[in-house]
Amino acid sequence: MPLPLAPTPSQTVGPFYGYALPFAGGGEIAPAGHPGTVTVHGLVLDGQGAPVPDALLEIWQPAPDGSRSGHPGTLRRDPVTGRVTGRDGVRFTGFGRVPTDADGHWAVRTLRPGGAPYLCAAVFARGLVHHLFTRVYLPDLLDLPDGDTPGGDPLLDSLDAGRRATLVATPTDPRTYRFDIRLQGDGETVFLEFS
Repeated sequence: MPLPLAPTPSQTVGPFYGYALPFAGGGEIAPAGHPGTVTVHGLVLDGQGAPVPDALLEIWQPAPDGSRSGHPGTLRRDPVTGRVTGRDGVRFTGFGRVPTDADGHWAVRTLRPGGAPYLCAAVFARGLVHHLFTRVYLPDLLDLPDGDTPGGDPLLDSLDAGRRATLVATPTDPRTYRFDIRLQGDGETVFLEFS
């Protein structure tokens, strides 16, 4: 008589993010050739600090003038299949969607937001039942009255210095910022809960 089989562990379905969600030019939020373009990039890391090669990030932000409506109709679709084939490259939408590469790296080219010192980000990754929300603060847009403590941003003001640091991008040159997202463990990025 055969021995009874042990139950197999449960697992999440997917990830299927690379199948239909990414689109050509998804990280090109700024219009092509715009002189104020900045690059925000980084890694998505798991709890052991290993890169996550199959994550997806969505970025939302206001335009430089502070408007939040974006320009509808800037995504181009294949007339036969209806699949997104890219952006028009001319207008600013305030939205981007990028997968991580094989090394867990992601990047968007955008404009500095107006009216808010941050970009909003949603992270989709294996092992997550629900996506995670966070913010990417650009340090040159923060009001730093005493040199290093933000003033006037309720979220940053509510955090201790160690947790606050997980939300602030590091400038690597005047038009480039590095922002790594750690999903858990030491230095875990602060994630927001919306209800």
